[in-house]
Amino acid sequence: MGYLQGFFPIVSKQKIAEGIFDVVVACPEMAQLAKAGQFVHIRCPGVTLRRPISICQADKLWGNLRLVFEVKGEGTKNLAALNVGDNVDIMGPLGNGFDLSGHCQHALLVGGGIGVPPLVEVATSLGKRATAVIGFRDQSRVILEKDFRNQGCDVRVCTDDGSYGKKGFVTQEVRALLAQGGIDIIYACGPMVMLKALAEIAKEFGIRCQVSLEERMGCGVGACLVCACKTWDKQGQENYSHVCKNGPVFEAEEVVFGG
Repeated sequence: MGYLQGFFPIVSKQKIAEGIFDVVVACPEMAQLAKAGQFVHIRCPGVTLRRPISICQADKLWGNLRLVFEVKGEGTKNLAALNVGDNVDIMGPLGNGFDLSGHCQHALLVGGGIGVPPLVEVATSLGKRATAVIGFRDQSRVILEKDFRNQGCDVRVCTDDGSYGKKGFVTQEVRALLAQGGIDIIYACGPMVMLKALAEIAKEFGIRCQVSLEERMGCGVGACLVCACKTWDKQGQENYSHVCKNGPVFEAEEVVFGG
């Protein structure tokens, strides 16, 4: 799979929640190549290793990539300090994204916290054929709800404390929706504990489920072993895959989730 690397200007930036930034970068060729679920590897000022950031949206008409990320350390803190007009060293698009090639009657887009952004591009493709179930700790952490609605999706927001939307975890809402029928695939991204629960629910209902994993990365192209994760091979044996190269999106049944 081909990817590009270069310096690209920031054309817009806004803070959308505490510690979470929405940045748009002008990189036409990369935007043309990008697919839902892929990521870019960014060299943040002041640190050596690049940081993987999921692609929230790829605007092929205007040639922009939209990146929504959370400040988690020095690298992303320095990235968030950049302003409109500054250039960013970006490599991408990288990894395998969600499979949107087949026809689906209706899909569930399930995101938790900072795992919500890469599902916006999926919503762009599916529109009214998708229901987005997005979960956050509390109302202050809710992001991108309007983006899903603008794409025509039915949106269900869940918060752990009930301060906004429905109280509880996204898994409760997913189970209720699957029980109603009419869903034939789940696309999910979020904490590992959420993905594990979704994989179990999907298996119970006989629904295909694709999950996007997050791991620390070194190279971003499969040359190192930093992002290795356990998966099942075709013979049913445990093996190791690279999240950056073989993923970040996997069939849920392929992933060896911890106990």
